[in-house]
Amino acid sequence: MQKKILWIGLVLVLASSLHVNAQNDKKDSTYKRWFVGSTLYLLGNFDKVNNPEYVQLNVGYRITPKDVVSFRFKRSVYAWPIGIPFGSSSFDAPGENYPGHARILAPTLGYQRFWWKGAYTSVQALNAFEKYMDENKKKIGNGYTLYLDFYLGYQFKFFKNRFFFEPAIGCSYWPVRTNVPESFKSVEKKWPNYFIQPGLDLGFNF
Repeated sequence: MQKKILWIGLVLVLASSLHVNAQNDKKDSTYKRWFVGSTLYLLGNFDKVNNPEYVQLNVGYRITPKDVVSFRFKRSVYAWPIGIPFGSSSFDAPGENYPGHARILAPTLGYQRFWWKGAYTSVQALNAFEKYMDENKKKIGNGYTLYLDFYLGYQFKFFKNRFFFEPAIGCSYWPVRTNVPESFKSVEKKWPNYFIQPGLDLGFNF
């Protein structure tokens, strides 16, 4: 499912690139302060085998045309070590998953800086409050993980800057991770505490 989402994102990038010059016209007076949005990762919810029950809501404010602050709320379920590389054959492979799953609620604060036309970098601090469940769906503990996400991407604009799509390449790193059950630690210990991932955000300006 990860590869399907990535391919959909690439198709949208190629399609939107046809409109870049027109949408970045210096005479464009359609600057909007606020936006709401989400991500194409929601398409992962169609996976019948490992449905992540993923929810993401983004709300942002443009302090200036180049400086943006945002609040995000994420919720998901995962049953595999997060450090497994995106698209790896180890993802969901026999013996690689947790003996159960974790549910997370994650309020996130972010800052985005535009450097040239639609090119940007961003950093996000994701506070994941986690509930660990065993294979019988019985709670075995609560934990907390601080994720720091760094992105390099480009924003494509549509319909006089009403809508946007932001494909990006990012690195997620978690310097703080507490109260992970031992049964989960034994599975994830061979994987690093970071991974590379695409960003596939989209939204509506107002």
